[in-house]
Amino acid sequence: MFTGIIEGEGIIASLKKEGGNIQLSLRCPFTSELKIDQSLSHNGVCLTVISVDKDIYQVTAIEETLKRTNLGSLKPNDLINLERCMKLGDRLDGHLVQGHVDQTGTCKTIEEQQGSWVFGFEYDTSKGNITVEKGSICVNGVSLTVVDSSEGYFSVAIIPYTYQHTNFRTLKAGDKVNLEFDILGKYAAKLLRKQYSA
Repeated sequence: MFTGIIEGEGIIASLKKEGGNIQLSLRCPFTSELKIDQSLSHNGVCLTVISVDKDIYQVTAIEETLKRTNLGSLKPNDLINLERCMKLGDRLDGHLVQGHVDQTGTCKTIEEQQGSWVFGFEYDTSKGNITVEKGSICVNGVSLTVVDSSEGYFSVAIIPYTYQHTNFRTLKAGDKVNLEFDILGKYAAKLLRKQYSA
């Protein structure tokens, strides 16, 4: 379980294809503190640390993960948002994030607004996911509040600190992002669909 508050950025050192999977080797500010079997959010995707060697650690993204996320499009030197799992008793500064990406979305617009930025994203509605204004959304592992919401579209406002300390500053229109929709919203949407189909 995560909070969507990014701890630091990792740099992809190398990628190695293994059958349908990809093994990612990364550097990050806290590599020396990582342990094998530890859960770590990578652009919102919960992956398990499989090795740590000096300043490099490794994780494996399986084929199912690659189908649902943007991890398959990563290249060496790309920046990735990182968060270690939350500890019981910690403050919950973001919202409850599972690290289970629901689908990808596409960055459609980036608008600078006198010191902040508004990013607009589109996503496929056939999967039944929804957003609501002032609700929570996790984009590339970052806990954010929805500004505008319509069918298949939402926008978020990014403050300077978030822009400078996450890979939001590298996003361009057309880029794919990982989306994890709010867990409460997913349950509510599923219950409503079930009720109306009965």
